[in-house]
Amino acid sequence: MTNPDRDNHTHPELKMSRRNVLVAGGGATLSAAAVALLAGGGTLVRATSAYAASATDIGILNTALGAELQAIAAYQLGAESGLLKPDVKKLALTFQGHHKSHADVLRETVGKLGGKPVEALKDYGFPAETLKSQTDVLQFAAGLEKGAISAYLGAVPQFENRDLAKAAASILGDEAMHWAVLRSALGEVPVPSAFME
Repeated sequence: MTNPDRDNHTHPELKMSRRNVLVAGGGATLSAAAVALLAGGGTLVRATSAYAASATDIGILNTALGAELQAIAAYQLGAESGLLKPDVKKLALTFQGHHKSHADVLRETVGKLGGKPVEALKDYGFPAETLKSQTDVLQFAAGLEKGAISAYLGAVPQFENRDLAKAAASILGDEAMHWAVLRSALGEVPVPSAFME
């Protein structure tokens, strides 16, 4: 997940701001199996023909993969901080597991399309020194989840392959649920408005 205020700490290929996604030219073939993997984390999607996937789509998938790897690292930081109560730590690890599932599917899909999946960075420049309480950790995680929602909102319409767009929208929904739960844990209104920007 990207944090719009901290994009300067992400690898240039991984930047996914609110309405910008990595785009490139070219093409590849997306198999029905790859669509099935991306669309449901292994859930079979009824597909009878090959789907086209351009280098643009591969770039967007890799950008999303980079954001998921960042989220995994962020939740690891929170889990290891010693600041979370056991039930909150369990929730953080559950959300981290979701991000790991997203990353696995994205990585495999990029590979099946002939792309080279991006790797996790060694350092994301997280503000670890500012995390002094459970509230700080939850606010940090909520900020990253909101950034991910914005990034996926920007990415979905950019996909040339509409099946990939649907799959990304499914991940977007999961990120939105994470954000709402984290806001609730902070004592904030879980869904503060009728629209996401």
